[in-house]
Parts: sequence; structure tokens; C-alpha cells
Amino acid sequence: MSTSDIGYGSRVEVRLSFDEAVRRTREALAAEGFGVLCDIDVQKTLKTKLDVDFRRYVILGACNPPLAHRALTTDSDIGLLLPCNVVVYESDEPDETVIAAIDPIEQLGITARPELEPVARAVGQRLKRVLEAVTT
Repeated sequence: MSTSDIGYGSRVEVRLSFDEAVRRTREALAAEGFGVLCDIDVQKTLKTKLDVDFRRYVILGACNPPLAHRALTTDSDIGLLLPCNVVVYESDEPDETVIAAIDPIEQLGITARPELEPVARAVGQRLKRVLEAVTT
């Protein structure tokens, strides 16, 4: 499977069950030094709050502590843009799941702080490897 650019992130479609895709995504994030600070079950939340049915969809708020520390010591307000979101959701195609990750260059680019670019590049390289690892 190939990675496609969605402007503000990258995504892959994989022939994995939803549960397997979530498991592999968590493992790949951990291998790249990310912890998952929050795990939002969008399907459950929408059912509970709005009584609507929605596809299985989770938002994983991923954080790499050393890189987050570098960003926060550069700009204390950068926490407004953290953590980096990675989503896993059921595709419209049968037996496929989508994994997508934010593009940290785009995300941190709104700050117009060039000193944050090295951190954004480092995070971006790691997230790219996460998507690649889930597809293999």
C-alpha cells in the first residue's frame, strides 16, 4: 500500500482489520518513541453524545517526550498544537482500514517560527516511518 498526501497529513489504506490496524499503529508509534496520551473513540462518543451511528474511528494523541520538550522550550504556547494526532478508521472499502497522521510541518508551520522546523521535520520523519511500518 502506498502513502498518499492529504495536504495536512498522510494516509495509508491497509488490508487489516480495524483492531489489528490499531494494534500495529500503537506498536509502530512506540517503536518511534511516541506514547499515546489520549485515545478518543469517536464512534462511541458520537453514539453517547448524539445517538448517531458512525464507523469505527479512533484518534490517538501521540507524543514523543524529547521532541515535545524541545518544542515547548522554544515556544511555551506550542502546547496548543500538541499532541500529534494519528487516526485509525474503517474505510469505505470492505476489509480495509485507514491510518492517517498529521503533517507536523503544516501543523507547526502556522506559528511562523522557523526555529520549530527541525522539530517538525524530526516528528514528520518518525510519523512517516510509523505509517510505513503499519503497511509491512
